[in-house]
Amino acid sequence: MPDFVATLLSAAAFCLALVALNALTRLLVQWQLAPHEMAPNGFLQFGGALAVARVAYRRTPVRRLPH
Repeated sequence: MPDFVATLLSAAAFCLALVALNALTRLLVQWQLAPHEMAPNGFLQFGGALAVARVAYRRTPVRRLPH
């Protein structure tokens, strides 16, 4: 069960990070602070979202059984 919860939390973190990074990218392109080649759903957004998901997966508390 803890693995399921950790996977669920990391998937949610990935989705939220991807949406936030896409919105940030669109704003930066619209304000002409970023090059037009920096399109939404690019490698930068997916890489950042994967990094956030990895951190969320590693930070999930794990219950240890006593020996």
